[in-house]
Amino acid sequence: MNGERMTAIKNGVKIGVGSVMAPAGLDPLVIKGDFPILSRIINGHKLIYLDNAATTQKPSCVISALRNYYENQNANVHRGLHTLAEEATAAFEATRKKVAEFIGSVKPEEIIYTRNATEAINLVAYSWGRHNLKPQDRIVLTEMEHHANLVPWIVLAKETGAELKFIPIDGDGLLDLENIDRIISEDTKLVALTHMSNVLGTINPVAEIARIAHHNGALVLLDGAQSVPHLPVNIKEIDADFYAFSAHKMLGPTGIGILYGRESILQKMEPFLFGGEMISEVDFEKATWNVLPWKFEAGTPNIADAVAYGSALDYLTDLGMEAVRSHEMDLTAYALRKLSELDSIKIFGPMDSRLRGGAISFVDRQIHPHDLATFLDSRGIAIRAGHHCAQPLMRRLGVGSTARASFYIYNTFEEIDEFVGAIAEARRYFVNE
Repeated sequence: MNGERMTAIKNGVKIGVGSVMAPAGLDPLVIKGDFPILSRIINGHKLIYLDNAATTQKPSCVISALRNYYENQNANVHRGLHTLAEEATAAFEATRKKVAEFIGSVKPEEIIYTRNATEAINLVAYSWGRHNLKPQDRIVLTEMEHHANLVPWIVLAKETGAELKFIPIDGDGLLDLENIDRIISEDTKLVALTHMSNVLGTINPVAEIARIAHHNGALVLLDGAQSVPHLPVNIKEIDADFYAFSAHKMLGPTGIGILYGRESILQKMEPFLFGGEMISEVDFEKATWNVLPWKFEAGTPNIADAVAYGSALDYLTDLGMEAVRSHEMDLTAYALRKLSELDSIKIFGPMDSRLRGGAISFVDRQIHPHDLATFLDSRGIAIRAGHHCAQPLMRRLGVGSTARASFYIYNTFEEIDEFVGAIAEARRYFVNE
């Protein structure tokens, strides 16, 4: 299958470039045909891509949308009256509406384009945090945060005099909420946590934590970089005030991210960047700001990638996020069981696939994660090894780094078998087993 094929039917599932439907579940073997890179041969082996927590591969429809924009619609947005400008603006804003619908039918003006989830979190730290935090105010985080949702708050706490408090994790990689009422106190102004850990795979009880935070008058920011691509997400049900995620982890291009912000809060925040596009009126000595969402989008935005992101959202919407979640739960349960059969492997995070996503971090007790990742690459298997931008969590787990395999819609049980088999082969190579 290639980019010219519109639809294919297998096992009652209709899959196609630009039109993907999976009412009875999804078939990764059919889906693979939509991803050109998955036909690559790496070191003499067909690519098995298990690094989806870092970034996902792109289907032909997204690649085609990016090319189509540059070939047929390229123009700046919101500024021109000619046909190309109007078409580019319409496509750019259409994706904003798709994002709003995808995360629970929020208002399009509550969707801010950023470069990535990291920039989205920094926007909140800069525009909200620097104007609302003072000495002795509390920012509550968790021990499992990615650096993107840790470092901005470390810097902000130093600048404002606010204190950081951390919700601990237990031995299963779940949040320990026993003392949550003391951690989230009346002094707490912000609770910022990951919806799903990029290391442990843990899916956190964010709606419950949001309820406790709001009861104490605090705002809630969620890092959704790992959750939005893999779970049905409804912002209204979670009741988050801010929610950050990236397109590239959900089939979209790199360089485009999203900040959802509650409209009433965004209205009171100062812009993060200043210049063109985000203004209402300017004279030589003063300026006023544009309305939402554009007051936070200074300068020429990443138009092409935003347009292509719309195709990624269409693809996932047609698949159905319930089907995506179901497929990943099955894969994860199978991978956890197969890895557990290897005596040399220690797995981090919950062992129940209902409590976690499809990112599995582990160590072999006798092979360094970097050596293992290199060996697997020689067999065409792509995983991640390192601290996964979560060094404090690594120290909490008592390791310097882990290997991590992470799954998505195009991965199969057969690929997990090859992955686990290659680990056993690595042990024969490194440990002479």
